[in-house]
Amino acid sequence: MVVGLSVTLLSACASRPTGVLEPVAAVSSASQVEMLIATTRGRATKRGEMFSGERAPSPTFADITVSIPPDAARKAGEVAWPRKLPPNPKTDFATLKAEEIDRATAENWLNTKVRKSPDGSVLVFIHGFNNHFEDAVFRFAQIVHDSGARSVPVLATWPSRGSLLAYGYDRESTNYTRNAVENLFQYLARDPEVKEVSILAHSMGNWLALESLRQMAIRNDGLPGKFKNVMLAAPDVDVNVFSSQIADMGKQRPRFTLFVSRDDRALAVSRRVWGNVSRLGAIDPEQSPYKEELAVNEISVIDLTKIKAGDNLHHTKFAESPEIVQLIGTRLSSGQTLTDSRLGLGDHIVAATAGAAQTVGTAAGLVVSAPAAIVDQNTRQNYAQHVEMLVGPSSGTTTTNSVCGKNNRVRSENCSQ
Repeated sequence: MVVGLSVTLLSACASRPTGVLEPVAAVSSASQVEMLIATTRGRATKRGEMFSGERAPSPTFADITVSIPPDAARKAGEVAWPRKLPPNPKTDFATLKAEEIDRATAENWLNTKVRKSPDGSVLVFIHGFNNHFEDAVFRFAQIVHDSGARSVPVLATWPSRGSLLAYGYDRESTNYTRNAVENLFQYLARDPEVKEVSILAHSMGNWLALESLRQMAIRNDGLPGKFKNVMLAAPDVDVNVFSSQIADMGKQRPRFTLFVSRDDRALAVSRRVWGNVSRLGAIDPEQSPYKEELAVNEISVIDLTKIKAGDNLHHTKFAESPEIVQLIGTRLSSGQTLTDSRLGLGDHIVAATAGAAQTVGTAAGLVVSAPAAIVDQNTRQNYAQHVEMLVGPSSGTTTTNSVCGKNNRVRSENCSQ
């Protein structure tokens, strides 16, 4: 029974084609996002995949341009995955350029793009567990496009096998990638053209971001002032370890903003895996000892627990809550800090964000207005059902044994894609 159900969960919505990174011709109606890739993934053997989930002996770099269809062809915040190959740039996300480059070329690419940017800012994005390479590329392109970013986008992607059963392998892959990400941070710190660095990490990617910053701080006796913002979205990090990491970074460190949700069921599973120690992304920031520790370390907190959006894991609320994106983005685009102390976002969120700006123009604004989840829709649906078998259904959630069943409140229209 369990085996049969697992097979159903893993295959029910797996209709999306692979090999989507094979370049196609551009169309005038589509937008384009160029990004630099820094990765410890091994090379893929299948055409159009570029990098796999296996580990490379040394970092590799790539120059990728993604085509994004007109706004009329998709909803903001969503990746329009192609239903067949080759993709149609008028309706689908597509790849226009995907070239592996050497380190010197990567440094020249970054230097040139930063000089042309209006504020000399760079955004580094680090994805979470269970992500194929193309998932990270397309989702990051969507983030950059939908937020109207001015920052130069850099995707730091680590070897994730994109499998629900590879949690341990993925976690060790983040450890494997620490030195490479620290080296990237060190280069950004040295480059005089780079004026500001922001970091967005999601889920397991927070461990990689924090460890790399910690290593850098210890090596350099502090973090550089140009590292302005670090956004920890649903961090799958032990709360005790986080306290130690922050202490090791010293007094001079970026502004940290923590996004938590106490109903995050993915983190509830992770807590069981890691010896029943609370995960940072699921704490109650108003309870001791967290309240006092966050205050001492001047870490801003945005509590999304009352927001009823996203999948039934409640692990992807950024992706499904545009009102939250607009509220936070508006505050940042007007030059304010992210939060005065803690911003509780409850049922009043829609009214509070009426008329909020859709586009965020600063690097910091991009970071917080980005969706927290980079997992594609089909993967989120499978993962949600997988966790449901472990922790039971959440209150008010209706499911069937099929991920794409008509009674499933995970958006079933995605299963036809």
